[in-house]
Amino acid sequence: MEFILVGVILIFLILYRKKSDKSVYSFISEQANSLYEKYVPYTYKKMREKIKELGLDFTPAQYTAQVAGFAVLAGVVSYMYFYNIIICVVYIVIAISVIPYLNYLRCKRQYSEYIFEQIQVYCTNTILEFATTNAFVKSLEGVVNSGVLEEPILSDVKTMISLSYEKGDVYDSIKYFDSKYPFYMVKNMHQLFLQVTKEGAKNTGETFDNMLNDIDMLVEGVYRDRMDRSNFHKQFLIYGVALYGLVMLIQLLISVPTYISMLDVFFVKIIIHAVVIINSLFLLSGEKYYNENVGAE
Repeated sequence: MEFILVGVILIFLILYRKKSDKSVYSFISEQANSLYEKYVPYTYKKMREKIKELGLDFTPAQYTAQVAGFAVLAGVVSYMYFYNIIICVVYIVIAISVIPYLNYLRCKRQYSEYIFEQIQVYCTNTILEFATTNAFVKSLEGVVNSGVLEEPILSDVKTMISLSYEKGDVYDSIKYFDSKYPFYMVKNMHQLFLQVTKEGAKNTGETFDNMLNDIDMLVEGVYRDRMDRSNFHKQFLIYGVALYGLVMLIQLLISVPTYISMLDVFFVKIIIHAVVIINSLFLLSGEKYYNENVGAE
């Protein structure tokens, strides 16, 4: 049965190469891009574009290495667990199919970290601009003209300026920005500017200096947290991959022939599948937590 499956795959590849001048890699790449454009949410496409612009996206060689690494790991683990080529191929396909989801999580984390950095730049520079302009909207214009902001924060700050001139006050513009970026530093800074707008810009220098210090302390804490989380993530992956070796340890204790004979029992095979699936879900849940809970604030 295993040889039949391999033969069918080889026949498909040979027939395809005869009918097309394109390489198999180009064909698979085009199909993947087609599915990406058709089914991937618009928000993810925007995040992916920004990550590419920042030079943080994987190169084609890195993506290829990722696919090869997952295929090899899944192939070795599944074969050592079941000693069955068909099951091995199935687990390889499943492992490779998880890669887009992992890349989505990684992209989401990188984009969240980028947004946090831009928010920090926005808050710090707005406060510094206010020290000379004593007007919130003028401070926003100074930050925009300084060129320190990038998209999408830049466009949103421009929208704030437009709303302020259109409405004649800063309330709607602040509400707009707070709803899009619900960071504590943003809400606290905007609340202070609202207070200044109501009561006048008198004796606010010390208050804004304290807020700048609070922002610096927050940013320092965030970067320290990221380093700690990164180190823990590496240890978590090592631990998770090592868990796959438990069944192999059992084989050393009871001998490989005895283990293979036990696989003929349906109930035992179900338990082995459960071990693989539970361990894999454990790793996926850890990856999801690491990439989604970035600890920004």
